[in-house]
Amino acid sequence: MTDPVIDDLDEVWRSIVDLGEQLSEEEWKRPTDLPAWTVQDNLSHIIGTERMMRGEPAPDVSPAVTDHVHNPIGEMNERWVEARRARSGAAVLDEFRVVAAERLAEYRALSPAELDAVGPTPVGDAPFREYLAVRVMDSWTHEQDMRRAVGRPGHLEGPAVALSIGRVTRAMPMVVGRRAGAPDGASVVFVLAGPEGGVVPVVVDGRASVVATPPADPTVELHLDVETYAALGMGRLDPNEALAQGRVTFVGDADLGRAVVTSMKFMI
Repeated sequence: MTDPVIDDLDEVWRSIVDLGEQLSEEEWKRPTDLPAWTVQDNLSHIIGTERMMRGEPAPDVSPAVTDHVHNPIGEMNERWVEARRARSGAAVLDEFRVVAAERLAEYRALSPAELDAVGPTPVGDAPFREYLAVRVMDSWTHEQDMRRAVGRPGHLEGPAVALSIGRVTRAMPMVVGRRAGAPDGASVVFVLAGPEGGVVPVVVDGRASVVATPPADPTVELHLDVETYAALGMGRLDPNEALAQGRVTFVGDADLGRAVVTSMKFMI
């Protein structure tokens, strides 16, 4: 039986292929919310990460634009992207189809023990299964970057989306308690609209945590849709723009609500 997280990765990658098959060359070259990256560059990045994890060396190229690069990982990412910039979007999509099929076959061949093996991941030492969950979230996030740029919203429901939204939720106690400075006894309830939405109650009781049942009288409720929730958490949406556009509304302590919204970015 295939581990569910591998099926989730397959879901995201199939959705990316479906999107890519609809795009013109002009759409592939459109800028996205990520500095200096086009729609095509986002896909090149996913390809590069999978090739890097397979042990392939990064291309020996010098990125043309590096102002947005702040660390060695970012520099390596740029090299994979730069090496594909002269190609057509269709050619990069063809490469992605091949890489995705190969990597899914390799992941599905892993034994339970290999999936449980602890090693370095982007979130610290963790089982390899956790690394795959990060790959799901990262791939889905870049898919949404691509979709926003070409005005083709979609893939906002399904197991892979639920996993990705769940990982945003894991960061919310840190956002509420540490970054937004919610005081002891405060509660912040995210009310998320959409198929993978629901209620995310964060309560500060010594430390902030997500609780099973929302309090009867929360300090503030934040009402927003799943897409906005993810975009704020992933740093793709300026929080002040989200507030100005009415994409987040409050019931209760609006000052705390604004502090939370402006602190939600945990990933870049």
